[in-house]
Amino acid sequence: MTNFKTDQEAFWAGDFGTQYISRNQSAQQIANNTAVFADILARTRDVKSVIEFGPNVGMNLYALRHLIPDADLSAVEINPDAAAQIRESGTLDVTVHETSILEFEPPQKYDLAFTKGVLIHINPDELPRVYDLLHQSSSRYILVAEYYNPSPVEIPYRGHDGKLFKRDFAGEILDRFNDVKLIDYRFVYHRDNNFMHDDVTWFLLEKRG
Repeated sequence: MTNFKTDQEAFWAGDFGTQYISRNQSAQQIANNTAVFADILARTRDVKSVIEFGPNVGMNLYALRHLIPDADLSAVEINPDAAAQIRESGTLDVTVHETSILEFEPPQKYDLAFTKGVLIHINPDELPRVYDLLHQSSSRYILVAEYYNPSPVEIPYRGHDGKLFKRDFAGEILDRFNDVKLIDYRFVYHRDNNFMHDDVTWFLLEKRG
């Protein structure tokens, strides 16, 4: 897929997204993610299917495979090199949809639909579409783990403008859907004594009824 609606999609599908692969995979990162997801999953029940939007090469999916080994895992990844690496993994066993989030049509509902460090890179004009996709894809839980800011702000990203945006993503989802409630939230810190992480705030939401 080469014709994208936004500059941000082309950015991540191209060379920058491929270069990101080598910077963001390690055994330590999987350990850090496992600690975070163990905390999140402790607040859920019976999660047997998960879809991640924007996994890159699957550092979060490795953590989830360890924590819920029998779960049905799926992913939507725009970068072909990253998608191929997930497919070729001998341990992940993930259904990979190689496409833009903005073009994806979910084939089913999943117990947990989530993003982690992805909404911050979506063109702000397209966020309502992505919120709808998260809501549509989830049968119960929605997780957003992103850079939080109480009001929308753009910040430079590795020398690029228009590629990283902070805001209250979870609050906007709560305002958009009257059948979604907040379960819990936590901040994870880059100077954690044991499991260093990017400075991300995760919000676990649940669909009612």
